Amino acid sequence: QVQLVESGGGLVQAGGSLRLSCAASGRTFRTAIMGWFRQAPAKEREFVAAISGSGLIIKYAASVEGRFTISRDNAKNTVYLQMSSLKPEDTAVYYCAVDRDTVRYIYTAFTEYDYWGQGTQVTVSS
Repeated sequence: QVQLVESGGGLVQAGGSLRLSCAASGRTFRTAIMGWFRQAPAKEREFVAAISGSGLIIKYAASVEGRFTISRDNAKNTVYLQMSSLKPEDTAVYYCAVDRDTVRYIYTAFTEYDYWGQGTQVTVSS
């Protein structure tokens, strides 16, 4: 059974940093796209960032480009999201996701992703 477990969320002041981790178990995802989405109250789930298995293909949402960095460690079956210069509008539940079927293209629609974590809350105070 595949499980994705996020950690690293919390409360931080605007301008601060957080690092999210997502550890996968149940199968390896060396070649799969792994990514992060977020969902704020009363808003739709939105794409944040994703990375290919090789790490050579990366995509960011325009709203986080230059502030967030996604990375992965295939030996640990883990994907990370380093978040810097955080803003109150970054407040949301952050979800880790895996697209098991795609290798060389990053989709931004959440419907393309097959496995999901339970989410971790990130709150940025002003």
